[in-house]
Amino acid sequence: MKSLKELLKEKKQDALLVYIHEHEAYDFADEVDDLDDDELSELLQLLPDIEIAHLLEESDDEERLRIALMLDEHRFLMVINDMSDDDIVDILSDFNIGKRKKLLDQMKKEDRDIITGLLQYPEESAGGLMTTAYIALREERTVAEGLRRIVEIAPKTEQLQTIYVVDDKNKLCGSVDLRKLLTSPRTAKLLEIMSPHPISIEAEADQEEAAKLVARYDLNTLPVVTHGQLLGVITVDDIIDVIIQESDEDLLKLYGVNEEETLESTLFESVKMRLPWLLVNLLTAFLASSVVKLFEDTISQVVALSAIMTIISGMGGNAGSQTMSIVVRHLARETVNSTEGRRALFKEIFAGIINGAINGIVTSIVVYIIYHNVFLSLIVIVAMIGNMVVAGIFGFLVPVCLKMMHQDPAVASSIFVTTATDVLGFFIFLALAKLFLPLLI
Repeated sequence: MKSLKELLKEKKQDALLVYIHEHEAYDFADEVDDLDDDELSELLQLLPDIEIAHLLEESDDEERLRIALMLDEHRFLMVINDMSDDDIVDILSDFNIGKRKKLLDQMKKEDRDIITGLLQYPEESAGGLMTTAYIALREERTVAEGLRRIVEIAPKTEQLQTIYVVDDKNKLCGSVDLRKLLTSPRTAKLLEIMSPHPISIEAEADQEEAAKLVARYDLNTLPVVTHGQLLGVITVDDIIDVIIQESDEDLLKLYGVNEEETLESTLFESVKMRLPWLLVNLLTAFLASSVVKLFEDTISQVVALSAIMTIISGMGGNAGSQTMSIVVRHLARETVNSTEGRRALFKEIFAGIINGAINGIVTSIVVYIIYHNVFLSLIVIVAMIGNMVVAGIFGFLVPVCLKMMHQDPAVASSIFVTTATDVLGFFIFLALAKLFLPLLI
């Protein structure tokens, strides 16, 4: 099979369309991402509007903007006729205000009002995720009337599985799935067969809260409301994107990396985004170094300490990261209350004692083989247990304290946990060595 680049050179639209239909939309978008600007321009000239719309929907933010900017205004307006409202809003949000206003002015009034309404919500809010392409029926309608209405508007909607029921003021009253609608008596009213009090979310709520609701209640769509009035729905495909995005952000924040940085970021951008946390890390490294300096005399008399102390601190750092990762995950799901928190903290302390003892014994055996000093081996065991306990305590408390201060618990927690295990790990080990120095020389 010929590659996409080879097909572009031949400039045969029929062959290109066959190629597109033989590939999943996401895989095709991934290939388009590898095209240079000239090749992408050639592709856009060959593709029908609806295929460009599908391409825009599957592309990542950066590639989507690159494609959109290559389209002239008339072509862009034709393309977005085949796109959902939420995807159109995502693209327009990336344009500068002038270009956005110019495009909005050229839209039909009905479409412009919808898009303008959606644009007022922050990008990472429930309102920013929602689409207005949903089905809502009045509660006094019969099943037969509802089905006729669904047939009329179904082609314009993103999903048919859940039908929402509203009153005459457009307040959300309930929901009914399509299967129940099809199997109910045709004369029954929607009010009689609907499930009341559906799970919903306010338009201003954060997108992460929307993802939690969909995951917790196993929803296919999530209605978005303001003061009880139905504004739109969030579909599960958008929720999956949110879950991936939030997971990526938390992972990057955990290590002090800005979520906006990519491999394509310029050297200046990368340095600017990484440097602040690196400087914080440097200050914490000086703190650990100052602890070592306090015991210079002890280290000079027993040189073996300089080799062993890095093992103690390193193991503590790893253990602290394990605890911290588990706590951050549960805090993100908001499943930790005060009772569970105390129980979990004590569990981490006892886990530190057990893990520290086992790792300490293994390390002490190796130390004894190398240095032939049983007292040094015993100090290693005690120090390892001590630092593993420190790791459990700080791995738990750092993200919890950040959460209590209304900060993201994933934000650079690892820097503070590692600092604690380095500083206290060095101190415990070297203080014990100084205390029993006559037995080590």
